[in-house]
Order: sequence, then structure tokens, then C-alpha cells
Amino acid sequence: MGVRRVMGIETELGITSTQLDPAGRPVTPMVLSGQVVRAYAAGAAPGAALPSGAGWDYADETPLRDARGFEMARALADRSQLTDVEDPTIATSVLSNGARFYVDHAHPEYSSPEVTGPLAAVRYDRAGEEVAWGAVRTLAEEELEVRLYKNNVDGKGASYGTHENYLVPRAVPFDRLARLLIPFLVARPVIAGAGRVGIGQASERPGFQLSQRADYLEAEVGLETTLRRPIVNTRDEPHATPHLHRRLHVIVGDATMADVTTYLALGSLSAVLRVVETHPELLEGMPLAHPVAAAQAISHDPSLQVTVPLADGREMTGLDLVEAHLEAAERAAASGHEPWTGPEDSETEGVLRRWRDVLDTLRRDPSQAAGQVEWVAKHQLLERFRDRAGAGWDDPRIAAMDIQWHDLDPGRGLARKLRAAGQLERLVTPEEVAAAVTEPPPDTRAWFRGEAVRRYGAAGGVRAASWDSVVLVDDRGGLRRVRMDEPTSGSRAAVAGLLDRHTSAASLLSELASEDV
Repeated sequence: MGVRRVMGIETELGITSTQLDPAGRPVTPMVLSGQVVRAYAAGAAPGAALPSGAGWDYADETPLRDARGFEMARALADRSQLTDVEDPTIATSVLSNGARFYVDHAHPEYSSPEVTGPLAAVRYDRAGEEVAWGAVRTLAEEELEVRLYKNNVDGKGASYGTHENYLVPRAVPFDRLARLLIPFLVARPVIAGAGRVGIGQASERPGFQLSQRADYLEAEVGLETTLRRPIVNTRDEPHATPHLHRRLHVIVGDATMADVTTYLALGSLSAVLRVVETHPELLEGMPLAHPVAAAQAISHDPSLQVTVPLADGREMTGLDLVEAHLEAAERAAASGHEPWTGPEDSETEGVLRRWRDVLDTLRRDPSQAAGQVEWVAKHQLLERFRDRAGAGWDDPRIAAMDIQWHDLDPGRGLARKLRAAGQLERLVTPEEVAAAVTEPPPDTRAWFRGEAVRRYGAAGGVRAASWDSVVLVDDRGGLRRVRMDEPTSGSRAAVAGLLDRHTSAASLLSELASEDV
């Protein structure tokens, strides 16, 4: 087990366009986002996506259920929290790689399929970039101009999320989970930040910081994701057998373009979660005196020298905090405890080794980590421009370069250019990413979901899906829900033979347990 667990990444994309509506007004982001999703579904290879009008099965969505043991009244919820309401006007598609591509609020969102390790998470995160870029290309063929950005801020006060999801045993008390994770989530941008120009939510002060999201944090723990953003989100929506699992919904992370940064973001947090599960005593003694203020202080200091106060009066830097968590993971991994052993343990060794290497490099000379840590790479590029142009951090050209860093157009995006030039280290090859655009991961229920889309599609009786279900049309035209409550069910090994025996969803239902929709 180690760092291996079911995980995934949801990314809301920034969107701009020069399009005008018939009245000469700018086309709204929601309309543009719908164009993007519909364009991908229409332009994808045969069998690669359900039509954008395909349904999403909301039966098990519980966005107002709180892990602290209560459920918010709908009347008290912000509209943005009601993500369980079906809106037939909102474009959504389920892809043959098991992902969901849809309009979330006013952004296109790519939600990756469930995978079982951080390297696979990188691969399917990069596949999402290609899905989005494919949609832009299709729109260009229709002479509709749209630009997509894989970032989290517009620099003018708006922030949109990149959410990570981790399957955690329900037996782990949530209060322990939240208490022990907060210090790590506060410091993690040291190794996992994308970098940002501007200090403050609306970039009120000039400067550069490690994290895109730190200035938008307002609480330590909470249910919200678009307002009063917390360090630990309490949404209790497992999308899995509820008495066995919880889904840790992490909303503080950055959208990242550097493979090693994405790998470390998910690998390190999965390792820390395993320590919480097996050796929580190793993480005691690090509570912060003021976590929200500490997150912002650490983010605002690219020199990595600032210290933040702990509850016991000690002071630690962000590097110190990240290293203390790495040492806890190293000790737990060396314990021989069963959850840290197994045939897949090499990925755990790889994460811990990479984490140590990057941390040691950051201590010696942060600039030497530019090939691995995204905020360092961006900072270095912008500093070179500032030196050449004599520009300050408040120069609009610097702000524009910050946005351009995240442009998904390979011909314009600065991160994509550095990656193509080998200046951002690759962990997955272009060929592996291209395959992941259409092929589902083999070892989770995403394989069944994606293969149902590819083999049968809407014409063959796939009507809708969700993370834990696929809705199929039976031979009488009725809708049947096939449940997949266990995230590692529906794998290629488990159901390939079953799918090989059937050429339609109706036929497939003859061998599956299902329920009326």
C-alpha cells in the first residue's frame, strides 16, 4: 500500500475569449464553457466520449453532508454548494478514459478517472490537458476562439479550484485526520506550489508567492469550497461504500503543469495520510498557532526563510514542516507495518526518494529545483525577464506572463514550452499521455465506466454515469443503474471477460445486478 490508494484530480479551467453575442456583448464564461465541452464530445474520436447532453447520475451526491456528523440545511446553503441538482442545460460528458468533462459553475472542468497511485494521477492529469486542448482545436475549426488556462486565479480577485480526492478508511476519525493534516497542507506548497504573481486575493501588493490558493484560505475546517474556503474541507461524499470509506476532498492545492510537482503533491499527501492511518503519533507535536496566517506567510516567501509559530511556541519554516512530515513517512515506511509493504512498494520508495531529493535541493539552493518544482521554475523565468526588462513585480507584462504560463496552447503556454524543451522534467511520455486520453486506468471501476462508453456508447444503451454507477438502457427501454460502490471493482482483470461477451448494454444487463432508476 504505502502511497498507493484510490485518488484523482478535478481541475476547473480558466477561460477567455473575444467572442461577442448577437448584441455585441462578451459571451459569458458559462456559455463558453458549454462550447468547450460540446466541442470535445463532438470532435473526439468515435467512442471516446458520450454526447455532451448525456446525463450524470446524481443519486449518490451529498454535497451538504458534513464529515463532522451533520448535514447543512439546503435553505442555508450557498447556491454554489448545490452540486447535486441536475440541470439539463449544463453540458457534461463521460469519456472513454473514465473521466468526466463538464461545466462546473462558469468553468470547464476535467475530473480525472480514479487511479491507484501518484504516477498514474500525473498521467491522467496530463491527459486532461490534451482533452481540453482538443476542444479548443475543434472550436478553432468552427472559427470560435477560446483560450483555456490550467491555473487557479485570474489575478483580479477570482479563484477556481483544483481538488484532489483520496480514499481513506472510514475507521480513521475525521477530527484526527483534520488535526494532523493541517500543518502539512499549510506547508505543502513548498514542494507543490504552482507559483503566483501578486500578493492578496486581488493582487493588491506586488510580489511573487508559492501558492495560487493561499490568499483565498479563510478557515481551518469547513464545508464550503467557493466561499470561506477552509484548509480541510469536510464534505462527506464518499462515492464509495459509505461505512468503509471516506473521500478526503482537498481544495487547497494548485493546478500544476510540472510532472514532478504534481507527483509530489499527490504522493506526499498520500504518504502523510498513510502515516495518519498507521502511525499518528509520529505527526503529533506540529499543530500551528495560526494555520491560515501560516499558510499565507509561507506562500509569500520564495526565500523559504520565514518561520511560523507552532502552538507550543516553537518556530518552523515551511521547509522544516515539510521535512518533519517526510521524516515521519520515512520512519513509518521503515517500520515493516503491513500497510507500508507489498508488491507495489516501489512506488512508495520512489515518492519518498524524490521527496527527499527535492527537499535537499531546496535547502541548498532553491533555483536548482527549477526542473522539478513549478513555483521555482516560474519564479526563475520571471526573474530573468525582470532583470532584462527592468520590470517590477507590478509590471503588467509580468502578470501576463503568469497567466501565459498556464495557457494550454502548446504554442503559447510557457510551462508547456519548457516541458517540451526538457526544462521541466517529464515523468510520463507523450505517448503514455496520448493513450490516457482514450484508455481508462485498468485497476479501478473507471475501467468499466470507460469501456462501457467506448464499447456501447449512447447508441448502444449507456445513458449516464457517476463515480459509483453506470446507467444503462434495458431491452424494454427502461433505465437500470449498475452500482459500483467499491472503487477497485470493475477493473479490467475483473470484468473484461464479461464485457467481451456482450455487444450491447441491454445484453450486458442480463449478467449484472442492477436497480431501477
